[in-house]
Amino acid sequence: MTPGYAEFEFDLPGALLERIVIAFANVEPATLSPENVANVDEAQGVYQLLVDGKLVYVGKTDADKGLRKRLERHAKTIQHRSNLKASDVTFRALRVFVFTAMDLEAQLIKYYGGTAWQNSGFGSNDPGRNRDDTRLKQEGFDERYPIDVDHPLGFEIDREPREAASILSELRRKLPYIIRYERSGRSIKDAHPDLQQATVNLPVGPLTARKVVESVLAALPPGWQATDLRARLILYKESRNYAHGEVLGRS
Repeated sequence: MTPGYAEFEFDLPGALLERIVIAFANVEPATLSPENVANVDEAQGVYQLLVDGKLVYVGKTDADKGLRKRLERHAKTIQHRSNLKASDVTFRALRVFVFTAMDLEAQLIKYYGGTAWQNSGFGSNDPGRNRDDTRLKQEGFDERYPIDVDHPLGFEIDREPREAASILSELRRKLPYIIRYERSGRSIKDAHPDLQQATVNLPVGPLTARKVVESVLAALPPGWQATDLRARLILYKESRNYAHGEVLGRS
């Protein structure tokens, strides 16, 4: 040892990870609902998702896309899914005031030994038209929990006779999963002329996405097809079978 001198190395990433694991254990899980998520700060931090008390996902956010925004997105994603009850999904969230350069998300995943929804496509954006015929991962989120087009909508929809484009635009805003339809331009507002010209009469009684789309198809000229791709619902002027899709109907 050199007189008057010594070296000290503090494992800051390890200490932070240890404290976060302890902090998580002291947080009572809450149902992943809009009401509970509304109480979460829009701040940087880390969070867990659990199903029936079992950890399935670990995430990290920054200040721009904070905890509340990320959890709101996940709360929407788990709605209207086969094989999954939204009420069974809970979350824990921690605001972390100071982040180090360490990859905290990766360290947490490693600590917990991997989680079922990690790298499963959970929370992914729409891959676009060119990927509609791509087969889903066998153990992926959308394959295990496909969208349920027969689930009651759960929201009000204007039942007055109106253009198919208007109805589909409303579904796109309100459904908890992706619905995509043919456009004549680059903007989502540029719906195909057939969709702008067709007047749709919605049926009485409880509505589902399937019933609404069937009503739209009934008002369109021949050549249109609606397809359930398990991760999203699409409506295009085509007649084709998809590798992993169910044709809901044709006009």
